[in-house]
Amino acid sequence: MLELPHKNILITGASSGIGKQTAYQLSSQGAHCFISGRNEERLKETFTQLDISDNQKHQMHCADLSQAEDIQALIDELPVLDGVVCNAGLVKTKPLKYIDENLIDDMFDVNTKAVILLVSGLLKAKKLNRGASISIVSSISTYKHTPANSVYSASKSALNAFTTSSALELAKKKIRVNAVLPGFIQTNLMQDDKVDNNQLEQHLKNYPLGRFGTPEDVANILCFLMSDKSEWMTGNLIKIDGGFSIH
Repeated sequence: MLELPHKNILITGASSGIGKQTAYQLSSQGAHCFISGRNEERLKETFTQLDISDNQKHQMHCADLSQAEDIQALIDELPVLDGVVCNAGLVKTKPLKYIDENLIDDMFDVNTKAVILLVSGLLKAKKLNRGASISIVSSISTYKHTPANSVYSASKSALNAFTTSSALELAKKKIRVNAVLPGFIQTNLMQDDKVDNNQLEQHLKNYPLGRFGTPEDVANILCFLMSDKSEWMTGNLIKIDGGFSIH
């Protein structure tokens, strides 16, 4: 058991995938989960499945984190937190010659600017306890580059720099900041008719452990980082990619 009972933890992007699984696992370990997402219907689905033993007090907050006013509204509604999982993100692939300003703005607004404004706003509002843990979901694409992924990789690379710099700055408050860098994660999107199974089979050959990741794989690390068992870890960029980056 991780040391999570009664910890107040915010999870953004909790309506699906990694965020959803992380909220489930944190609640099962006794944390009070404050979940956020843009899709209210899917967020409600996550919320109804959270563990409610031990008088746990969960809350859901529908918010579009690409909008500064939604970020501020979320901060205003939150209690003082012991942990933050910054998971909300946007993935769009496009060859260089088709990149435009709108794509850059959309990607950086959600993947980068939202995280920075959220963390800064929580500090300004004094909504982070001494000893709090912040975990940021980045991507292995910041190390292992692929075609048509330049803007996404750039937006996540900025998060890596933000992680290490803010970890150094917040160490005096005993607030830890780490990032996890997942490889390819199996989600419901893989059931989409548009997914090319032949391409997936070829891509799988790049994973030495012989499989793609699951939301549970990443959630396990995020839950550990939210616990006191990781209290001597900060400024880390943790690869969780089945060996993809060393292939």
